Amino acid sequence: MDGDFRTSFVREPAGLRPYPALVLNADYRPLSYYPLSLWPWQEAIKAAFLDRVSIVAEYDQVVRSQRAALRIPSVVVLKEFVSPQKRVAFTRFNLFLRDEFRCQYCGAKGDLTFDHVVPRARGGVTSWQNVVAACSPCNLHKGSKTLKQAGMRLARIPREPTPAEMQRHGQRFPPNHLHDSWLDYLYWDAELEA
Repeated sequence: MDGDFRTSFVREPAGLRPYPALVLNADYRPLSYYPLSLWPWQEAIKAAFLDRVSIVAEYDQVVRSQRAALRIPSVVVLKEFVSPQKRVAFTRFNLFLRDEFRCQYCGAKGDLTFDHVVPRARGGVTSWQNVVAACSPCNLHKGSKTLKQAGMRLARIPREPTPAEMQRHGQRFPPNHLHDSWLDYLYWDAELEA
């Protein structure tokens, strides 16, 4: 028998790929909004069988084993509380999220890079306090000049964000796919409008 046939036969069916489970902490808040805490459906089922999570919502889709048919979990909650992060990791994604996916010089969205406010050629360091999101045209215009030399201004002074700030930013920039069963858990702590 051909090896490719066997591996394609045992691969996950294409219809089951888009079923992630939203993972909530024991206080029913998402573990993370940036990125949104999601597990593949297989991990959610495994954690439920190991009694590490409770299933609070399910998809209509069913998976079958030799002994059981199970609905795929769409929301799971951890049985033990996990302490939130005390610091935000300095990553490209987190930098763009802090700056709300906008160029900090002109406010443009899309095609973002990052820029050292004090250029590295002038002793600037790569840190929360010296790096901002910038569109390519602004980044090229500024180059290795200071803000004054380039005649540019920052929308806001860069600083290290707190985890709570990043959670709020993450709520405003959800992923492309949000299942209806997740909505009650994603925004329950959002401020209500009068």
